[in-house]
Amino acid sequence: MGAMQDIETQQRFIFLRSQGMSFNKITMELKVSKPTLIKWSRQFQFEIANLRATETEALAERIFRQRHERWEILARQLKRLEEEIEKRDLEEIPASRLHGIAASLRAEINREIGTVHFAETGKRIPSEEYVPYQHDWQG
Repeated sequence: MGAMQDIETQQRFIFLRSQGMSFNKITMELKVSKPTLIKWSRQFQFEIANLRATETEALAERIFRQRHERWEILARQLKRLEEEIEKRDLEEIPASRLHGIAASLRAEINREIGTVHFAETGKRIPSEEYVPYQHDWQG
């Protein structure tokens, strides 16, 4: 297999793997051995993960509102509820219900924000086999 064809085959592998295709199906389609595919899977794990994340994000954008739009809507709803709570006598039952709704909105906002992940490659691992270290950051 020539160098250009090999690169094209690897790129096709990265795409198919990012789509969730099994090694067995990729082996049949690309005519490449399973051990080679497993090696490529390690070697191109960042590319596969990034392509999968990019496609997932694009799908989410088509289905859902933009993240910042959802955050703005949730923030406005929470602000309105908190303003209404301020007007109420806290001994009233409806005020406790408003507190529950506000708590639910805060929880939904936290789910929307999620955890921010940073990745870096390992220092002692061969360049062709990356393993990410994941750093969680919560703001």
